[in-house]
Order: sequence, then structure tokens, then C-alpha cells
Amino acid sequence: MAPGLPSAMDRPHFIGVGGAGMSGIAKILAQRGAKVAGSDARDSATAEALRALGATVHIGHDAAHLAEDASSVVVSSAIRADNPELARATELGIPVVHRSDALAALMDGLRPIAVAGTHGKTTTTSMLAVTLSSLGLDPSYAIGGDLDAPGTNALHGEGDIFVAEADESDRSFHKYTPEVAIVLNVELDHHANYASMDEIYESFETFVGKVVPGGTLVVSADQPGAVELTRRVRDLGELKVVTYGESDNADLRIHKITARGLTSEVTVLLDGKLLTFTVSVPGRHYANNAVAALAAGIALGIPSRNLAGALKSYTGVKRRLQLKGEAAGVQVIDSYAHHPTEMTADLEAMRSAAGESRILVLFQPHLFSRTQELGTEMGQALALADSSVVLDIYPAREDPIPGITSELIIDAARAAGADVAAAHDKAEAVRAIAGMAKPGDLVLTMGAGDVTDLGPQILAELSK
Repeated sequence: MAPGLPSAMDRPHFIGVGGAGMSGIAKILAQRGAKVAGSDARDSATAEALRALGATVHIGHDAAHLAEDASSVVVSSAIRADNPELARATELGIPVVHRSDALAALMDGLRPIAVAGTHGKTTTTSMLAVTLSSLGLDPSYAIGGDLDAPGTNALHGEGDIFVAEADESDRSFHKYTPEVAIVLNVELDHHANYASMDEIYESFETFVGKVVPGGTLVVSADQPGAVELTRRVRDLGELKVVTYGESDNADLRIHKITARGLTSEVTVLLDGKLLTFTVSVPGRHYANNAVAALAAGIALGIPSRNLAGALKSYTGVKRRLQLKGEAAGVQVIDSYAHHPTEMTADLEAMRSAAGESRILVLFQPHLFSRTQELGTEMGQALALADSSVVLDIYPAREDPIPGITSELIIDAARAAGADVAAAHDKAEAVRAIAGMAKPGDLVLTMGAGDVTDLGPQILAELSK
């Protein structure tokens, strides 16, 4: 039932096509019949997956990679103005489309659910995609991470629902007009684009204002920023507001969360009745994400008991407390957490699941700007681990900021009583963390950068 392709999207060229957000849009376009091409800095499993769908993927950025008959060039906010393919597009007069506009075009004519919030977007979007799929509703979805099952970050479905992760980092979520908007939390992050909480609130208010008339906002009743947002938008036009959480005044109230090893049993109070279901990943924050997904499904008119039963089919997202393997009696788990709130949530989830086991963390800070603003809080979060090793900052799209290094985090962690060490070389870090580990320990590779690549190396070192 998907609409036809917009003309600008029938022969798109993606710069940075291997990125989580970009690749998802490219996959859906290829599945809808577009002639997709693109480039990325390095080859990857994602590039191979796109090629399997018929896309042309070039490695490296070169003006020659851009076909003169491309209908558009799709970019993210991370693509710099001096990119040779972008410069060539300007010379040829090929329209340049931001990825958020491309995603908005894919949602047109469908029933979109847009999931926003500083933490938990990928998990909640994934929970909805898997749950709705298991109910036979065949949704389309675009997610910022790969699912454990069915193993992709995006899919073109034949149903009329489109589930999308809505990125607030660059205000691109203002492009969407969802039937259901989810706001998990509102916190000051993305410091390169937002100078204050007032700017954050204004941005989220704009996003909520885009909900279609008669549509629904699903929003946390527990997180302070979300509560303030609710106060600001509750009287907005024809908007229906549904709050969820452990607060007594939540519309969909969490009655109890019971940890059961690496799963949770969640009981909610809905219309005066208790409803219990299982979440197949550990941690209180993931249980809350599941309740947000439940509320969104109910807003679409899906029976709550059907949703509750289907939520169990969600088994996780790559890099969200993903078990990478076990060696010498040590489990190695990958965590995408890179903001102090996320770090704390994942470490508390692991502490709940670990029992008497020690938790060791190999942490890679993400972005100089985030470290400058939140380095102290990152260090305090690491104090929840038994021991940590901290790598140099992963720069991603940023240039270095003078005086901003991982030492800010290490100093804060030590001040909070943490056992923490620095590692400037990844091979050194692998040896250090493997050397600390004893049978029964849990090792977390933590961060949004390439620290995820070190999990297999730690397992190999442990196996020696």
C-alpha cells in the first residue's frame, strides 16, 4: 500500500550511505524500486546489504561517483560543504535533499509514528517495528540501529503504518507530521546545535505541533523535561496527550517492574485493570520504552492485549546491551550508551542482572562538545562499574576543542571513587580490560563510536 516514489527519489545518490539513518532510507527506496546509488568512507556489511538490494555503493568520496542523471543527492547534517560529491551536485544543478526530507517523503500517505527523545529512540522504534510486524500489520520502519531480528534497520512493508526514529539532534524531526508522536525524555544534549534547555523545549514544541489534527502525543510522566514539555503543549489544538510511567498521575501507569535475569516482567494499570507482559531485555529504562511502545500501539487502535503479547518478540537492537560472546567465563556485552543518563541506565541494568558478578567497562567518549559539557557526569556514571578503562574521545564529525580530552572524565570518575585508567591505544585498552577480567565478570564496551569493534578483540584476548 506504499505510495509511489516522489520524482526526486527515483534515482537518488546518498553521500554517507553507510550511516544508520541514511542506509535505512536508501534500503526502503531500493525496496520500492528506486535506482539507488551512494558512497561511504569505508566498506561495510551495510554497504553489502545495500548492494544485495541492487544499489550501487562506492567506497570513498569522489566527484566521479555522482552520476549526471541522478535525480537528487541526499545528505545528512554530518556532510560538510566541501564534500566533492556535494560540490559536483551543485555544479550539475542536481537537487540536494536532507535525509529528513527524504524520510518525510517516504511517510507521505501512511500513518506515521515518530519516536523522539534524547535516549531510547532506537529501542522504542525497534520495539514498535517488531511488535507490529509480529501482529501481521507489516509496517514500514526506519531505525537508527540494526535489530537482532529481523536483522535490519529499515524495511518497506505493505501495511499502512510507518515507524520512524525522529532525530532531534539537528532539528530535522520538525519535517515529520506523525499521527502518533512519542517523546521519551527531554534533556540538554547535542551541544553543537542547542545552547540551552529553552532551545530544546522550543524544538520539541515545534515537533509536537506537527502532529496531525486529532493525533496523539505519548510522553513520559516521570522524566522532568518531558513533564515540562507536557505542561507546555497539553492545550495545543486537537492534540490528544497520553502520559506513561511510574508516576501516580500517569494515564498508562507502570504498576511494577520485576527483573528476571536478562528479562523483565512489566505490569501496567490500564483502564482500571492490570496487564502484565515480558520484555526480553534487561533494565528499567527498557521496560519504560516498552510501555511507551504499548501506548503508541493503543493510540493506533490496536488492542492492548495483542500488543502486550507481541512485545515479547522483541529481542534487542545491536549495540543496546548486546551480548557479543563469552570466553574464559567472561561475558562481553556491547552498549551504545554515550550520554551520562544512558550510561547510568545501562550500568544499573547490568548491576541488576549481574548479581555478585563484577562489571568492567571499556568506555569511549563520543564528541568533544559532549565531553566538554558532560564529562563530569560521564565520570560519575562510570563510578557504577567496578573498574573502567577510558579511551580517547571519538571525534565523529567534530574538530578537537583545545583542552578537552578524556582526562576530564577520568578525573571526575576518580573524584567519585571509581577505579579507572586511561588508554590511548586500542590494542593497549583491549589487553588492559582482558587482563582485569576473571571468570564470572561482565565486560561492557561502551560508547557510540568504533569501540564496538573491540568486543571481538577482547574475546580473542581472553581466549589466549
